[in-house]
Amino acid sequence: MKVNGTHYRPIWQAADGDAVEIIDQTKLPHAFETLRLSSMADAAHAIKAMLVRGAPLIGATAAWGLWLAMREDASDGNLESAYTTLMATRPTAVNLRWALDAGRAKLAPLAPDTRVAAAKTFAEQVCDEDAELNHAIGRHGLEIIREIAAKKPGQTVNILTHCNAGWLATVDWGTATSPIYQAHDEGIPVHVWVDETRPRNQGAFLTAWELNNHGVPHTVIVDNAGGHLMQHGKVDMVITGTDRVTSNGDVANKIGTYLKALAAHDNGVPFYVALPSPTIDWTLDDGMKIEIEERSGEEVTKIPGRLDDGTLVAVTITPKGSPAGNPAFDVTPARLVTGLITERGVCAATPSGLLSLFPEHRAAGE
Repeated sequence: MKVNGTHYRPIWQAADGDAVEIIDQTKLPHAFETLRLSSMADAAHAIKAMLVRGAPLIGATAAWGLWLAMREDASDGNLESAYTTLMATRPTAVNLRWALDAGRAKLAPLAPDTRVAAAKTFAEQVCDEDAELNHAIGRHGLEIIREIAAKKPGQTVNILTHCNAGWLATVDWGTATSPIYQAHDEGIPVHVWVDETRPRNQGAFLTAWELNNHGVPHTVIVDNAGGHLMQHGKVDMVITGTDRVTSNGDVANKIGTYLKALAAHDNGVPFYVALPSPTIDWTLDDGMKIEIEERSGEEVTKIPGRLDDGTLVAVTITPKGSPAGNPAFDVTPARLVTGLITERGVCAATPSGLLSLFPEHRAAGE
């Protein structure tokens, strides 16, 4: 995707080949800054401090973190140490585990003097594959938008999103936004209701910034406005991303997603979840078993912004002495999900639905 006419991915190898560079997402939308990651510790910090975020991008950053670790020390011990350190950064997004498990499996059998090159190839493959998967997700989601548009010719298709599941959360295209971008580029009139997504405002800060750069009509709304809009027929469909989908179709995503799904269900609005297959956790069959990350209360009590003179500040919005809880994710039960949009097609949020697209995960003998 593009920023001021220039194509960017949110992570890439530095031109000198000695580091990785990222878009610092904590500075958006008020400042566009890139940051250099020169060590595995830098990559771990970038994930933990949410300089990068979004399940696919977390996995890609972890893959590059393994490369940085092997550049520092390609020994067996350091491979295990890097794996452990990176794995501990964020607990909910399954792509982190997927990338680290695959990377360790690839590197462990190799001689140490070949691991740096192999780790680089692996990280590049993770990134390129993610971009391809997300473009394919967009093609399948586009069919849904086309069907809605055909039922209301000449009218705008209104889509509600929650959090940021755009190209900033992936390596390119995004998951929930990929169908939107492709519909817009095809000439289908679309408009996006963008949930602000407290407490970190990924919708207001990131999704709106992305859509604005791409020229997609959108309106930022407070998180609690979605149900009202659905009641008044102003939402044709909801599309969100996800940090983990269990084998029974339960969806873990940014806090507040569950409430959007409930409102959609109550108002007969289709609720879709877009995801690449590495986001499916085949080891879990119940979303209530997913560890939900509890983040710092300061994300709730403070909010960043820009003053009229351009100064970037963070202000406290709660009374002094009032504690804040901050669960980062919630789980939407599969029964509330209209369909899962994957790179292989759209399926029901059920075990049989998932296995119809990914039969290689069917247990032996079934």
